[in-house]
Amino acid sequence: MLTLRAPYLLFLGGAQHLTDAKTAFGLRDWCPDKVCGEWSLPECTVSLGLPRRSPAAAAAAGAGSLVIGVASVGGTLPPAWQGDLLAAMAAGLDVVSGMHTRLTAFPQLVEAAARHGVRLVDVRHGSQSFAAGTGRKRTGLRIATVGTDCALGKNYPALALTQALTARGARATFRATGQTGIMIAGSGIAIDAVVADFVAGAAEALSPDNDPAHFDVIEGQGSLFHPAYAGVTLGLLHGSQPDWIVLCHDASRLHIEHRPQFRIPPLANAAAQYLEAARVTNQAVQLAGVSVNSSSLSTEAWQAYRERVAEEVGVPVCDPLRGGLEPIVSRVLGV
Repeated sequence: MLTLRAPYLLFLGGAQHLTDAKTAFGLRDWCPDKVCGEWSLPECTVSLGLPRRSPAAAAAAGAGSLVIGVASVGGTLPPAWQGDLLAAMAAGLDVVSGMHTRLTAFPQLVEAAARHGVRLVDVRHGSQSFAAGTGRKRTGLRIATVGTDCALGKNYPALALTQALTARGARATFRATGQTGIMIAGSGIAIDAVVADFVAGAAEALSPDNDPAHFDVIEGQGSLFHPAYAGVTLGLLHGSQPDWIVLCHDASRLHIEHRPQFRIPPLANAAAQYLEAARVTNQAVQLAGVSVNSSSLSTEAWQAYRERVAEEVGVPVCDPLRGGLEPIVSRVLGV
């Protein structure tokens, strides 16, 4: 299993939007004991509210790794970041990345890592190969989070569901499929880096046969409605073979982020399309609920929105950061 040296200094690069730094926010919120501060370029407008520390200061305070907390468009590694990465290695920090572009693709970084005796860790790129999906029915129970768009909160509900199920006495395991989840959980498969023909097979490997009453909570990726990333969503859905799906949505979004020509369908329609797709490998799949990022709504507006959507979709509607997911958990547990 991949092991990262903690605590982490979270690097935000030149992030201009909160969603750019979703990896950093995820680590801050779900493994705060492993995080010791943040660092960024002068043009960065995003902050995690953590102590600002240079790589040298963080290393002096006991940090083990500089973790790139930004998911840039296309997963590229901007050349302007290399100075800070070199400074981190000179201070004795490992550099950890979840980008598509490998750290090891930069000779200057490779040479510096060798010289300073530190590691370049590309979380997204493993050495494991996968078979094609089989569609075989596996033992155990599975819940998958699915979304109306990317970067709106599928990781958070999956972690919250796992936590809530465990608190209720159920056996549950969070199955990470993205770089942030892998950094939090310590294991998983970066599903969007798997060759397309083997995505379903990778999902099957991620969630193997288990005890009949055990829940695997599978972190969703992409969206069926995204013109670029629907493919990984569908493969993950088929391989996960969920018994329950939780539809995740951001209440402020009417269209795919940065693509206004692609409108998000009504949530009842979105849920129906996900259920139809999931029935390819599990005819018994059910909708457990809707998880909403309601941060754009006032308390009164959120209450009205929740009631309206619950009436439209016919399942519990919750915000994991605003009251929790207990009604969804109760529905899954049948109590």
